[in-house]
Amino acid sequence: MAEHKHGQMDISDHEKTFAGFVTWTTRAGIVIVAIAIFLAIFGT
Repeated sequence: MAEHKHGQMDISDHEKTFAGFVTWTTRAGIVIVAIAIFLAIFGT
């Protein structure tokens, strides 16, 4: 088994995935808030 050396793993794919997740979550949150505001104004 290879010896683990802290800080030497390539995490560029992990960082891209996390950045995409944060972007998607932020946009989804904005859309949900916009829908809630729209329904509060125009809902019956």
